[in-house]
Amino acid sequence: MTKKKTPRMTLANLPAGDVLCAYCTGKCCRYFSLAIDRPTEWQDFDHMRWYVMHGRTSIFVDGDDWYLCVVGDCENLLPDNRCGYYENRPQICRDYSFTECEYSGDGVYDKLFESAEQLWEYAEAILPARERPNPKVGNPSLPALPILSLN
Repeated sequence: MTKKKTPRMTLANLPAGDVLCAYCTGKCCRYFSLAIDRPTEWQDFDHMRWYVMHGRTSIFVDGDDWYLCVVGDCENLLPDNRCGYYENRPQICRDYSFTECEYSGDGVYDKLFESAEQLWEYAEAILPARERPNPKVGNPSLPALPILSLN
C-alpha cells in the first residue's frame, strides 16, 4: 500500500482565512543575507574567503547581485516555526511579504560558494594571473620571527 503524497501548500491552494506561514518551516528565519559588492580584484575575493571561514556562511550570486549568507536561527523562532516576538518584530520582518517568501522557492542560485577554496578557484578563473602566496601555506618570503627566551 502506497501513501498518498499531500500536495505542497501554495498561495493558489491556500484555504480561505489561512496563512501560508502555518505550513512553513521558517526558512526565512533560519538565515540572513546581506548584499555585498561584486568582487573585481584579488583583495575582494580574499575578504570573501575570510567570510566563509567563519562557520555557517556562504556567498551566493543571484543575477548580478552578490550576497553574504549567514546561517543561524532567529532567537525568537518557536518550535512550530512561528515568531515568538511577532507583535514586536523588527521592521525588516514586517516588510517581508508572501510575494518575497522563499517557502515556494527552489533555493537555486546562479553561483554558490561554500568554501574558501571554491572562491579562490573562481577568482583564478576570472581575474588576471598574479604572484600570490598559496592560501594553504604560510608566506615563505617573510622572515621567520625570532624565538625569545623567558630566561
